[in-house]
Amino acid sequence: MPKMKTNSGAKKRFTTTASGKLKRHKAFRSHILSSKSQKRKRHLRKATLVSPEEQRRLHILIQS
Repeated sequence: MPKMKTNSGAKKRFTTTASGKLKRHKAFRSHILSSKSQKRKRHLRKATLVSPEEQRRLHILIQS
């Protein structure tokens, strides 16, 4: 059986931390920023961790 390929889209969007958790960037910060408050935009800048439920599924995609 051939090796499974890494999902290229997932590879670009997620990074793995030292403890094995997945890090992602937050959505809703690409356009129409004038209607969003400064506080909201500031909080969207920071990266966050993927939820444990999603992490199980995504781990399969980015395994290489």
